[in-house]
Amino acid sequence: MKRVLIVVLAAFVALTVFGCGKGKEEGKAAQEKGVKAAMAQELSATIVSTAAGKTSTMKVYMKPNKFRSDIESAGSSTIVRKDLNKVWMVMIPQKTYMEMEGVKEEQIKAAEEKVKGEVSRKAVGSETIDGHPSTKYEVTAKVADKEMKMYQWWTTDINFPVKTAAIDGSWAMEYRDIKIGSQPDSLFEVPAGYKKMTVPGMPPGMGKK
Repeated sequence: MKRVLIVVLAAFVALTVFGCGKGKEEGKAAQEKGVKAAMAQELSATIVSTAAGKTSTMKVYMKPNKFRSDIESAGSSTIVRKDLNKVWMVMIPQKTYMEMEGVKEEQIKAAEEKVKGEVSRKAVGSETIDGHPSTKYEVTAKVADKEMKMYQWWTTDINFPVKTAAIDGSWAMEYRDIKIGSQPDSLFEVPAGYKKMTVPGMPPGMGKK
């Protein structure tokens, strides 16, 4: 059980780290090449992340004010409900879940208008990623008083940040099998019959009804 909880909580942290996208460019040149249409508000996709030589996959579902991620290998789901200000960690094999109050903005924005801390960007080429024609950008962002550079690929057909990667190749995150369309509300609810659990030592306010 302890191992399952660690995996679930680690996945939750990963969402807050990688849940950033790219948005409209600034300046005249950017306006000419920038995003012309609104980003899709409802979709499903598979996120493939690589770091330290390891690869992980996560199925995600997005809806306004709602976000869900499934990690099949861990048998877990994370459901973020901004409308209820709650986060549910669901352990499928055990048919249990944890509840935490308080939703941070980055937990619900899987694809934002800009990279968090972004200070500059420039187009450096174009590529096709998972079947989507994309503009490749070099982005500089300031994180914890340090500047970091990364590449981002913004699709020109569905207006979405399909891939983000460190310039040095140390990590990457790519959306695959993107399907735009309405997502069932049932995906963003704890399954019926699941038992709510609490974790000893949980910080005050977490798991609170």
